[in-house]
Amino acid sequence: MRTAIIGGGIGSLVTALYLQKQGDDVTIYEKKQKLGGRLAFVEEGEFKIDEGPTIILLPTMLREILEDIDISESELEMLPIDPMYPIHFKDGTTFTKWSNEKKQLEEIESLFPGEAENYKKYINDMSEHFLQGKAAFLEKSFENRRSFWTKTNMQTLLKLKAYQTVQKQARDYFKEKKLQEAFSLQTLYIGGSPEQTPAIYSLVSYSEHDHGIWYLKGGYARLVEILVSEIEKRGVQVELESDVKKIITKQQQATALILHGREIVYDRFIINGDLPVARSLVEEKPKRTFTPSSGGILIYLGLDGKLDTDHVHQFFMGEDLNELMEDIFGRKQLPQDPAFYVFHPSIIDPTLAPEGKSVAYVLIPVPSNTDISVGEYEAYSEVVLEKMEKLLDHKIKNKIIWKKVRTPHDSQRDGLFQGGCFGIAPTLFQSGVFRPQLKPFSYDNVYAVGASIHPGGGVPIVMQGAKLLAEHIKSIGNETKTV
Repeated sequence: MRTAIIGGGIGSLVTALYLQKQGDDVTIYEKKQKLGGRLAFVEEGEFKIDEGPTIILLPTMLREILEDIDISESELEMLPIDPMYPIHFKDGTTFTKWSNEKKQLEEIESLFPGEAENYKKYINDMSEHFLQGKAAFLEKSFENRRSFWTKTNMQTLLKLKAYQTVQKQARDYFKEKKLQEAFSLQTLYIGGSPEQTPAIYSLVSYSEHDHGIWYLKGGYARLVEILVSEIEKRGVQVELESDVKKIITKQQQATALILHGREIVYDRFIINGDLPVARSLVEEKPKRTFTPSSGGILIYLGLDGKLDTDHVHQFFMGEDLNELMEDIFGRKQLPQDPAFYVFHPSIIDPTLAPEGKSVAYVLIPVPSNTDISVGEYEAYSEVVLEKMEKLLDHKIKNKIIWKKVRTPHDSQRDGLFQGGCFGIAPTLFQSGVFRPQLKPFSYDNVYAVGASIHPGGGVPIVMQGAKLLAEHIKSIGNETKTV
């Protein structure tokens, strides 16, 4: 079976290796000069830092999928991060999150007396919910939508209180507002607001404590290098600088793609990209509208020396998380009171910069709104750097050797839906069965994979989506053989 995969992101690479193992003749088409999509490096001379994702969650899922496609765990040097990160609140309080249960309980009881028992209940409940939610929703596709509406699934949804929001669920467990924010801000990892994201995503926050958060030596984009090496070894064909503009269709079938004015025939087509954007390849009218995820201003820094911190990851909060989310998702304006995340991997990884130097990355959640000018976004980034100077390292501006700023305009140019960083937002009606599935088009042989496709965003979850797609394709082949 000849399969074309259009787009070279992480979902594409994993899908290609699964299908190659199943016997397909696979070709990947990527419009850029390199594979990996948003899982890439920003490089400047001897400096390099991850362009997009930085926090590794669900390490077991990641390792199991790599094992499925015959990549040895020895290829990855993964380091646990504990403490995971501090959260700095505007009133000067710093709450540190640990995967070590004893230390987390001590931290909570020290700062918020009486809340330790609430944390124990949260972890106990979520440990059961995680296994149920993973089996019911992460490990299944809902191409046949009726398969979602089973009695068992409905019971699971009710038990997980999926009708609630992440924020509401956090309020049910914790009395202290700071703890409520500390256990709901994780929706920002996938571009969602705690007020609008269904409670099943509370499992992301729980997962940090149960499975920990990890760092891949050499940067998260090192994973792409490992996958690309395997792709080359196994004879998967890769066509770089190949911007496919159209897939030719006839009735219910796609027949060929058009590249540089030439038709190339394939049996199967897989689109790896933000679905609302990628839909134009098949010239199919949208059946629905989508809400984009949050956008982000990303500041990449090369530094003389290191930042004045001992933490790889940390969060700086504004006065009120709800107001921040209203600015981003409701008013679609630059937040009056910004929050931001700082990633400083050089603390544990000397391979990213020359000796005596380091790299850092700052993510500022903003609207996916390209009506805001590049200049306004860049000026806003300077406001946040000034905050960093006061709150983190008063010498930071003197340490900066080079700086690059990425705005939602860059994200939109790269094909991300309306400039959002994370695909479509994880709202209730864009999650689970309501999220686009692996076969979101009306053509029998056109599929999709990526952050906007079920089960959703985040590197291990997109990899899981690739696995579900490969399993679906394999099942179709087996049915055909049986007939």
